[in-house]
Amino acid sequence: MNCPDPFPAARYRPELSDARASLTHEVTALDERGRASTIHIPAERPLTVYVDKREIVTLMTLGGAPEALTLGYLRNQRLVRTLEDIVSIQVDWSVDAVAVVTRNGILDIEERTAKKVVTTGCGQGSVFGGLMDEVDQITLPEDARLPQSVVYRIVELIRTQQSVYKQAGSVHGCALFSHDGELLYFVEDVGRHNAVDAIAGLMWLDGLEGGDKVFYTTGRLTSEMVIKGAQMGIPFLLSRSGTTQMGHMVAQRVGMSLLARCSGKHFLLLAGHERLVFEPELLEPLNAPYHTARPA
Repeated sequence: MNCPDPFPAARYRPELSDARASLTHEVTALDERGRASTIHIPAERPLTVYVDKREIVTLMTLGGAPEALTLGYLRNQRLVRTLEDIVSIQVDWSVDAVAVVTRNGILDIEERTAKKVVTTGCGQGSVFGGLMDEVDQITLPEDARLPQSVVYRIVELIRTQQSVYKQAGSVHGCALFSHDGELLYFVEDVGRHNAVDAIAGLMWLDGLEGGDKVFYTTGRLTSEMVIKGAQMGIPFLLSRSGTTQMGHMVAQRVGMSLLARCSGKHFLLLAGHERLVFEPELLEPLNAPYHTARPA
């Protein structure tokens, strides 16, 4: 996980544990000829979130950034509104749980956690009802622009990034970039929803705004992923995969740029066309052979 330089100590931060867990697990596998070999597979463990001793949810996670994941989950579910509302987040892997202590409790917590919407996500795949109600209140910066060259830089940086996926497969990766393509955070987890929540938590801890940032995910851009990106104030979402009809609809409503099928120099700009600065000089001439990217 890559992080920017730490902010001044004077900035408020809750008391956080530093729970570390192995990201991979060794198993013995037999190939098609019956030959044995030792391979690595991603770790997966439950993390039950307790807020002021009340059980909220159990997240299945790789465990690479559990404190940030918990904070980002609470933020993206709109269960806490400010970082100062959190006193502490303590992860204990011996009981697969995280204890969150708030300053004043969560108002109407029973009502706010009662209604859930099942989504197309993997890993943690449900959101508390009402998030869609907030979409129309989100305003992304109108002047945010993304040069085509930065898109290519991001795709290349992801391609060469050392990752659990390259070692063990079966995980999703999410990353946050600056407007000029500098990698700020890279998080992997068993589900892309966990990875985006962890990045939201890291942004909150470090006081980063999303208006001049670019978000990348290896997974598809479903409605929940787009909503979370909008809540984080990010005007650009890139994916190695595609999007869904509802994800596309939400992006159009908030004025977000969606770039799908990002591979090599190919991408499909599906929403927010006015935000992308095309640079045709970066591409082969039109009379050159054209190769389309294979759908993910």
